Amino acid sequence: MTPTLLALIRPRIRSAAAAPAARRGLLALAASALLGLATLVPPAQAQIGSTAPVRIGVIGPFTGASADFGVPMLNGIRMAVDEINAVGGYLGRPLELVVKDDMADPARGRALSRELVDEKVSATLGFCNTGVAMQSLEVFQQAQMPLIVPCSTGTALTAKYPGPESYIFRVQARDAIQAPFMVDDILKRGWDKVAIFADTTGYGEGGFNDVVAALAAKNVKPVHVARFPLGVKDLTAELTAARNAGANVIFSYTVGPENAVVANGKKALGWKVPQVGAWPLSFPFFLDGAKDAAEGALMVQTFIAEPSNERRAAFLANYARKYQRKPAVPMAAANAYDATYLLMYAFLGIRDGNLTGKAIKEALEGKMKTYYGVVATYDKPFSLQDKDAITANMLYIGMVRNGAVTFAYPEDARRNLIVQRKQ
Repeated sequence: MTPTLLALIRPRIRSAAAAPAARRGLLALAASALLGLATLVPPAQAQIGSTAPVRIGVIGPFTGASADFGVPMLNGIRMAVDEINAVGGYLGRPLELVVKDDMADPARGRALSRELVDEKVSATLGFCNTGVAMQSLEVFQQAQMPLIVPCSTGTALTAKYPGPESYIFRVQARDAIQAPFMVDDILKRGWDKVAIFADTTGYGEGGFNDVVAALAAKNVKPVHVARFPLGVKDLTAELTAARNAGANVIFSYTVGPENAVVANGKKALGWKVPQVGAWPLSFPFFLDGAKDAAEGALMVQTFIAEPSNERRAAFLANYARKYQRKPAVPMAAANAYDATYLLMYAFLGIRDGNLTGKAIKEALEGKMKTYYGVVATYDKPFSLQDKDAITANMLYIGMVRNGAVTFAYPEDARRNLIVQRKQ
């Protein structure tokens, strides 16, 4: 470990012992991250060579309808980068973010992806919307530039290219594991007459297919299917048809205010059936848009904003202190934070300073030290064949209670005390 890093770490460790509990957790997380980085830095090379910034692309919807989870993603990335730069960055080179706002527009996202390639960033973190990401994957793949996706869950993202060739990585639960996870839960509860409400975007289409496949694996067919475009304001007719079909649960797959349209429509009809779905049911568009109609909704989560252990308590405290508010979508912030550290750990596995796309790809696929993250403990998160870091054992069922997301099951809250590893 370098003297500079020791100087940074020791005061934090000494002060942690005397600090209040919440601050102690924050200091523990900072010290852990610093120690982890320190053990990876080559002592001789850390002090020599280029001091030019390592440029990292960031792309996502930071304004517009999807900004409610795009901004927390960006904030999680920035928080990690600030911590990394505080201990010297990569071999003495600071990390510099090149941020592009795709505004959830596929054509704009593709054009901005080309800009990132032209601006020669070393790698890119980003995408929240599956439809936007799908239009841009080819740009990164052809440029042999690693892309790590912290938010978008569309199954197709990491399936488009054969594993050994693919430069597309993800630190998020793909829909192909979210859908069966939720299907298993609703069938255990006896909700077997499923109505699916899915939008017609790439996200909705992929999620719809994953839900149908997960139901089919259990020999269940949906009793009603409703497809709708983004922006729909009234789904009364479709909800009435689902009720008449005997549905006892609604599985919604959409990323925007349309989830709230479903909930409010049910309430207006006086139809008290549960609403379940993927992680967008934890977004402000749903929680604020549906208010009391959102109560009891269930969704899949990798991260629930409760201080269940020191790592998570520290992350939440640090985020609130840095941005003067809680993350609007905690899962987006936490997954992005972890994705940034995983990229940094890959960089630190490249000891000659030559951050080519191929070198970064190979480091991500197997040359990294274990990273003790917020969402999970990442021990070999990727491989030549597997580009998804999150597995089903890392998932939880969240429930809307009093306008916030908490654990649906006490046993999940207890399980969350132990940070999971990939299975």
